[in-house]
Amino acid sequence: MTYTRRTALLGLGALGLTACGGGGGTLGPRAVAVQSSEIPDDLRPVPNAGYDAWVSSFRSRAVGQGLSPATLNAGFRGAGYLPGVVTRDRNQVEFSRTLEDYLAIAASDERVSKGRAAFARHRSTLAAIETRYGVSAELVTAIWGLESFYGERRGNVPVVSATSTLAFDGRRGVFFEKQLVAALKILQTGDTTAENLKGSWAGAMGHTQFIPTSYQAFAVDFTGDGRRDIWSDDPSDSLASTAAYLSRNGWTRGVKWGSEVSGTASSGSVIQPQPGGPKFSVTSNFRVIKRYNNSDSYAIGVGHLADRIGGAGPIRASFPPDKYGLVKAERIQLQQRLSARGFDTGGTSGVIGPKSRKAITAYQSSIGVPATGDPSKDLLRTLG
Repeated sequence: MTYTRRTALLGLGALGLTACGGGGGTLGPRAVAVQSSEIPDDLRPVPNAGYDAWVSSFRSRAVGQGLSPATLNAGFRGAGYLPGVVTRDRNQVEFSRTLEDYLAIAASDERVSKGRAAFARHRSTLAAIETRYGVSAELVTAIWGLESFYGERRGNVPVVSATSTLAFDGRRGVFFEKQLVAALKILQTGDTTAENLKGSWAGAMGHTQFIPTSYQAFAVDFTGDGRRDIWSDDPSDSLASTAAYLSRNGWTRGVKWGSEVSGTASSGSVIQPQPGGPKFSVTSNFRVIKRYNNSDSYAIGVGHLADRIGGAGPIRASFPPDKYGLVKAERIQLQQRLSARGFDTGGTSGVIGPKSRKAITAYQSSIGVPATGDPSKDLLRTLG
């Protein structure tokens, strides 16, 4: 298997950004941790004798890979076994969304408006990054938006604890031991401190969610302060590292990712990810985006969000009805009517996720019909 930047998060499918509204849950099986001082109890260290023995044996191997005892002591000070990391790793469910639902979340009105604001705030830095690496400023901003909601959701799980727990657990032990070694080498080179070395439950870090080995291979010190600091509130090093990653994976300066195909016209390589939905003409740079996350939906989401940040409008072509026979406008109407009756759908994006299904189930129970949680035209009609 070829490991890319995101393999720590894969069989984890397409991107796992947190949905904005609509009760949509996540776009993929991986949930990006919300940046917060609150850590769930199952992501706090608990005693585990087997883990402690594994760490003792790992220390010997780590010294043989160039890690100093001082680094190991600093890295493991306060670290421990995190049961919630194992639970999340083992309970990943292969799960897919239609492209329509994916884009409703990835290029939501909130993500577009925040993206335009973030682009404006960091315009000069993004322009300098584009000059150096050739990757458009809007596209770098879009990846930032999808990976951490412009830095709001970078994760707060200690990376040494997370990667050592997963290495000890053994399901992907070899891979995560490599991530643990790489994380400790980050400390040894002084790019950050053990206290700041935090990320998602699977060890992805910073504004654009690099795993430790990809950090070692691609991260850059764009600010020139001597540290490749992707954890700072200042996103400069993270954004430049993302551009450097794409550049070194074959990005062609001045070439767009692609575009929606109008009518029956087509050119280049044309894809239609959702049967009956829009078609897209894609370029070599589309395939480079997939090196960041190997998913057509992700690459289209990045490209389309970049276009929206740059001032473009929504997708023009319509999408077909879903498997329940509802188009997006009807799903939105269903959520609005449920919400008006006090059944919380978590938003009205037209994405029928766990919160919407819970609301539908509660409403169905309240009117004495089978509580399936499934949307339908009949259900919409009963809501009047």
